[in-house]
Amino acid sequence: MSFIHLFEPGPLMSLRALILALFICPLAAHSQDVTTIFYHGKIVTVDPQFRIVDSMAIRGDRIVGVGTRREVRRLAGPNAIQIDLQGKTVLPGLIDSHVHAADASMYEFDHPVPDMETIGDVLRYIKSRAAITKKGDWIELSQVFVTRLRDQRFPTRAELDAAAPRNPVYFGTGPDASVNSLALELSGIDKNFQITDGKPGRIERAANGEPTGILRSCSRLLKIQSSEKNPTDEDRGQRLKMLLADYNSVGITSISERDLGDQGIELYRRLRAKGELTCRVYVMYSVDAQMPLDKIEERMRSAARSPLNRYDNMLWVRGIKTYLDGGMLTGSAYMLQPWGISKVYSIDDPTYRGMRYIGPDKLYQIARFALKNDLQFTAHSVGDGAVQAMVDAYSKVNSEFPVRPARPCITHANFMTAEAIRKIKALGIVLDLQPVWLWLDGETLRKQFGNERLANFQPYKSLFDSGVVVGGGSDHMQKIGSLRSINPYNPFLAIWITLRRQPRWSDQPLHPEQRISREQALRLYTINNAYLMFEEKQKGSLEKGKLADFIVLDRDILTCPVDEVRNIQVEQTYLGGRIVYKRQ
Repeated sequence: MSFIHLFEPGPLMSLRALILALFICPLAAHSQDVTTIFYHGKIVTVDPQFRIVDSMAIRGDRIVGVGTRREVRRLAGPNAIQIDLQGKTVLPGLIDSHVHAADASMYEFDHPVPDMETIGDVLRYIKSRAAITKKGDWIELSQVFVTRLRDQRFPTRAELDAAAPRNPVYFGTGPDASVNSLALELSGIDKNFQITDGKPGRIERAANGEPTGILRSCSRLLKIQSSEKNPTDEDRGQRLKMLLADYNSVGITSISERDLGDQGIELYRRLRAKGELTCRVYVMYSVDAQMPLDKIEERMRSAARSPLNRYDNMLWVRGIKTYLDGGMLTGSAYMLQPWGISKVYSIDDPTYRGMRYIGPDKLYQIARFALKNDLQFTAHSVGDGAVQAMVDAYSKVNSEFPVRPARPCITHANFMTAEAIRKIKALGIVLDLQPVWLWLDGETLRKQFGNERLANFQPYKSLFDSGVVVGGGSDHMQKIGSLRSINPYNPFLAIWITLRRQPRWSDQPLHPEQRISREQALRLYTINNAYLMFEEKQKGSLEKGKLADFIVLDRDILTCPVDEVRNIQVEQTYLGGRIVYKRQ
C-alpha cells in the first residue's frame, strides 16, 4: 500500500531598485501592510474580457487591484512602493499542464547526453559508452524518438550489436524499445518466448520467428541492471530545484506533475516544508492500471484520504493518472483505423491499430471510482481510438452521476473525431495537449497518414470554437534546458506553434485552418490550465484577490511579428509577489 505524507503547513523606485530591495529585504517587501504598485505597463489580465490595463497593486501574495494608475493608487497606503514598468508587457504566470519534472531533472545526473539527430549519432553515443563501460554492464539510452531522427527509423539489432558487442543495449523511445542481441539473450527472449504475464506487449519478429529487437510496450521483460551512479535524496532535491528555477526563467510559475509516485511526492513535500518550491505543483498520482482492480482502488483511496489531497496552493495531490494506449512517436497509439505499413515505425501488419492497455469495463471501473471519490481522472490517450474509449467510459459513468464537477481529463488527445469533440464538450471533459509535438513530429505524421487524416490532429481552433477547455503542456521528460530538453518546455515556442502550425522539416503548415489567435494561445497557458487544475479562482489571470503570479516580458507578445513570439525572453518572474527570476 502506498502512502502520501503530510507537510507542515513609498517613494518611486525603478524596477531594478525594487528587485534589489526584494532580495535584500524580502520580509519588508512582503509585509501585509505594504502595497506595491506596478504602473506604466501593458498588463494583460487574461480576465474574461481580456482587458489590458496600466497598473496593478499587490499586497502580500495577492493582487488587490488592477486598472488605471489613478484607480490603483486609491488602494495604496502612505508607504506604498511604486514601480515603473517602463511600458513592458506583463502576463499572468504561465502554467504547464504536463511535466515529469522530478524524473526529468535526474536524466543527466550520471553523465551528459548529447543531442542526437541521426542513427549515426545514436550509434556513436552507444559506442562511446561501450568504450568506458565494463563488459556485461547495460548501456541505456531513453526517449530518443525515431520520428525526430532524420533517418526516421529504429536502430537495428545488428547495428546495436556492432556498436556494443560486449554490452546489452537498451534504446528506449516512449513505451517501445530497440535492443541488441545480448539484451535479448540475458532477458531470455528468443524465438520461442511468449508473453505470459497477462500484461500488454508485442515482440516484433522476423519471418523466421526470431525477435527483431523491437519491443512494443513490454520493456518490463528486459532484465536491466543499471550501472549508473545512484543519487541521494539531497541530490534529487538539488536537481529538482535547478529545474524549477529554469522553469521560472521562461515564465512558468505552476506545473502539473502528470504521473508522480510516492518518492516524487515526498521530494516535493520536503521542498514545500523548507519553503524552497518556486513553482506551484498540482499532482496527478501515478496508478498502474495493470494491477488488480482492488489494488488500484486501494491506491486511489490512499490519495483521496491523504492530507496532501486538501487544497494548498503550493502542493496539491488532486488527480489520478494511468495509461490507456501507446505512443504517437513510436507507432503504438491506439487508432480507430489501421496505422498502415511503415518503415519508420517498423509496422508490417496492415491491420495493426496500435496498443490498448485497459479493457472497456476496467477503464470504466477505474474512472468511476476516481470521480466518485472526487479525484480528477486522466489517462495517457494519444490515438483517436483511445480518445473514443475515454469518452465512452466517461459517458457510462455520467449515466450514473454527473461527471462535469470532477472535470474528467484526457491527456494528449492528439487525434480525435468531430463527434468526439461534441461529446467532450457535452460531458465537461477537459483536455491536456502538447503543441510541441505538432512542430517536432507533424511532418512525419503527414507522411504516414496523409494530410486528410490529420484534419483533427491537435485541432485547437475547433476545440476553442466548441467551448472545450483545453490546456497546453510540454510533457517534459528529460534534460534541463527549455529548448534542449526532450519535449522542449519553452512556452513561447509552444504558443508560436499554435499560431503557425508549421512543422519543422516542412515548408507547408499543417491544417492552417486550425490556427488560433494570440489571445486564445495565451489562455492555453494561463486561465485554461488553471481551470484544468481547479484553480481558476486562484490564478491564471491578473484579477483582484488572485495570487500575484506574473511575468515581465522583453517585448509585446500581442503585437510583435508572429515569428518573434518564439524568441520572447522573460525579464522577471514573480511568484506570490516574490521575485523568483531576474534576467541577467
